[in-house]
Amino acid sequence: MLITAPRSRFRLSSLVKHQGIKASLALLALVVLSGAGCGKRAAPTPPKERVLQRVEVSGFQRGNEVILSWKMPVRNAPKGSVLNISRADVYRLAEPVNSPLQLSEEEFANRSTLIAALAITDADFGLKTLTYQDALQFAGQAARLRYAIRFVNAAGQKAGFSNALLIEPTSKVAAAPTSLSAEPSQDAIHLKWQAPRTNVDGSTPVSLLGYNIYRSTSEKEPGKLLNKAPVTATALDDEFFEFGKEYYYFVRAVSVGTQAEPVESAESNILKFKPIDTFAPSAPAAITVAAAPNVISIFFAVNPEKDVVGYNIYRSTDKDLPKDQWTLLTPELLKANTYQDTRLESGKTYYYYLTATDKFGNISEPSEVVSETAP
Repeated sequence: MLITAPRSRFRLSSLVKHQGIKASLALLALVVLSGAGCGKRAAPTPPKERVLQRVEVSGFQRGNEVILSWKMPVRNAPKGSVLNISRADVYRLAEPVNSPLQLSEEEFANRSTLIAALAITDADFGLKTLTYQDALQFAGQAARLRYAIRFVNAAGQKAGFSNALLIEPTSKVAAAPTSLSAEPSQDAIHLKWQAPRTNVDGSTPVSLLGYNIYRSTSEKEPGKLLNKAPVTATALDDEFFEFGKEYYYFVRAVSVGTQAEPVESAESNILKFKPIDTFAPSAPAAITVAAAPNVISIFFAVNPEKDVVGYNIYRSTDKDLPKDQWTLLTPELLKANTYQDTRLESGKTYYYYLTATDKFGNISEPSEVVSETAP
């Protein structure tokens, strides 16, 4: 008993010492590792961009269609990522007009109908605006339409719905105008068309406020509105044009919507038209002459046509000579509206007439003949 007790104390003290050594070594290792961590840091990595999974949808009625549009994200997520957008699903819910305006996403998902699954490619990104046209079938009773869009990845996993777009379409929208045609003149392109005979649902009388006329310079360029307010006639003069330039025209009828807002019809035929100037300027007018020693001065009014580039002056000493045989005094077009004739013989009477020329080479009729005797 007396021998074993000291052994136990020895082993205990040895164990304490051993554990102390291990603790010191662990502390030393921690210090070394901490020191190593205080060296040069790696460059920070930029945060990964999260692809937007919800969009804001807007839309309106045109004719018998509802046109939806939304802006796509800047870029798509890599293929294989859960955020990669493979398609856009379009949903629609038709409901009575007196239904509650608020509807939960779950209720919309359960009651709505998938009306389109649009394939999405990487070319659709970059903040491009995509559109979808929903053709309506009017059943004769008022209804409100609720639309939303959700993105879907390649595995079929669906993102959340977009905002809900509510539209109460009207069936009393005029059908599209027809037979749009154009005819040029010196000052305008004269557009005319045929009025619609029915509304889009086949009913009469036609709901018609007037017409909107659009023009663009390319098939791919959206048309720009030419009129400030709906035109009530079935014709319009486009005075702001250039000869030799190609234009695209179309017309839409304007009706009254369910909330008294203007609703356009579908467009008429798209008219491609290139006006060609075959119109001669008017003859120069208000011509006066004044004689002085060795000179006869000719003065005349500037032509009203904007495309006139110059004038020719013809002279003869025989007023009965055919005009195509008179002498041309201006081998190059005269740019001013005055001219001095110095090749004269004293005592002789000289007769003059003028013509105007535009930039397309069209020449006016001869002006009146004026005369003066050289002193």
